[in-house]
Amino acid sequence: MNEVKQLVSEIKNGNLKPIYFLMGEEPYYIDKISEFIENNILDEAEKGFNQMVLYGRDVTIDDIISNSKRFPMMADYQVVIVKEAQDLSRTIEKLASYAENPQPTTILVINFKYKKLDKRKALYKTLNKTGFVFESKKLYENQVAEWIRRILAGQNYNISPKASQMLVEFLGTDLSKIDNELNKLKIVLPEGTQITPEHIEENIGISKDFNNFELRKAVGDKDIVKAHRIAKYFADNPKDNPMVVTISLLFSFFSQLLHLHGMNDKTPRSVASALRINPYFVNEYLTAARNYPMKKVSTVIALLRDFDVKGKGVGASAVPQGDLLKELLVRILN
Repeated sequence: MNEVKQLVSEIKNGNLKPIYFLMGEEPYYIDKISEFIENNILDEAEKGFNQMVLYGRDVTIDDIISNSKRFPMMADYQVVIVKEAQDLSRTIEKLASYAENPQPTTILVINFKYKKLDKRKALYKTLNKTGFVFESKKLYENQVAEWIRRILAGQNYNISPKASQMLVEFLGTDLSKIDNELNKLKIVLPEGTQITPEHIEENIGISKDFNNFELRKAVGDKDIVKAHRIAKYFADNPKDNPMVVTISLLFSFFSQLLHLHGMNDKTPRSVASALRINPYFVNEYLTAARNYPMKKVSTVIALLRDFDVKGKGVGASAVPQGDLLKELLVRILN
């Protein structure tokens, strides 16, 4: 995020590069940077003659070079944006000849999503000298909650740890989806608001009481009644609560508990750092570690592997997933 801010600041200050090559597994920042350049280099009067959007599936590298070598009309720059450039991955190295001597009055933006250049080859090395290469890396799940907090803080909003965890659990690591949902919340909530689980439930439709986050806590607390109440809700709403997601979250949770049992320093700060969790949730993990000795944790992990296979229809194709989840919880909690 800091690299993106620095790039935007340089563009605002007029420090422009002739080529911006935006690549990587996370499309969110690629789209944001490309949109910023599209909206801010030229004014509306200049865009008609001097701004062009191309799509990788429709053009060749030669087409891109030809358009990039044109001179702007009644403007200081022309902007050429190539979207979905990953469709040109087999021939992208041909751009190296242009990158060696780019047209100084052209701003060429290449959106190379879900892929990366080979850093050993000529194009990457040349772009680092004459242009700007930005690699947008996919965030790990344990980094997304902090990303949500920082995004909202920059827009004068706060969010509770539980509310951000609900978003991560429901939307995963897709930053574009999360950003869309945050935008919905900002429409209905005034600046300065702290976003709570109640706001998430009312405006996005994620239940604050019946979700995998709450199931994990119930299992960790050995709250049998609450765990089975949530399992019944999941069984009644299978499309919104697929078993594969629930097992994945529980597997991650018990794997972290196994790590926790092996730690010598179990102070809250050390636990939060080692398990890569928000300090707000440390007590939840310490409680679960007391309820599940290391031997039981190992047993549960084996159970989760077994039920993951069954949940995918191997050896239990006729058993509803809701019933499988209930059986799994019985065996974990006993």
